[in-house]
Amino acid sequence: MKKEVTHYDWVSITLHWLSAVVIIGLFAVGLWMVDLNYYSSWYTVAPHWHKSIGLSLMAATLFRLLWKTIKNQPEIIGSGLEKISAKSAHAVIYILLFGLFISGYLISTSDGRGIEVFNWLTVPSMGELFLDQSDIAGEIHEYLAYTLIGLALLHAVAAFKHHFIHKDNTLKKMLGVNEK
Repeated sequence: MKKEVTHYDWVSITLHWLSAVVIIGLFAVGLWMVDLNYYSSWYTVAPHWHKSIGLSLMAATLFRLLWKTIKNQPEIIGSGLEKISAKSAHAVIYILLFGLFISGYLISTSDGRGIEVFNWLTVPSMGELFLDQSDIAGEIHEYLAYTLIGLALLHAVAAFKHHFIHKDNTLKKMLGVNEK
């Protein structure tokens, strides 16, 4: 008989909040660095860190998905429609993330150079796979980023709705707060 899980474990909680902070940070840095000019001291530094952190987030997201498959998760609270909406939103968030990872890779490697990750390792390039790869992937990357941030805001609003209006433990489960 399977024991009912009422809260997320510390690994899931840490990955959730770390991902949230990193995604918001990468979005903010992405907005800022597109306006950098060639003479800025950040012109090469910011993209290097953006790519390195983005690829680290990809690894963490892959681990997070693996963790979700091996670790029991708490039941989603709400009506049937709310449960379907929550599961759909979570799936779309992961799809958007992987779209961002792939489009970021395509932007960065279209010139044939690999991506240096914190100067520890190089993710190899597959070169330009299609005409205007970096421009097309750049547009996709931008739209996916805005969509992800919008969905993340909706996700936060839903958590606050559960906390303040429904007064259930949806938010508390992800904060690691135990109800007595």
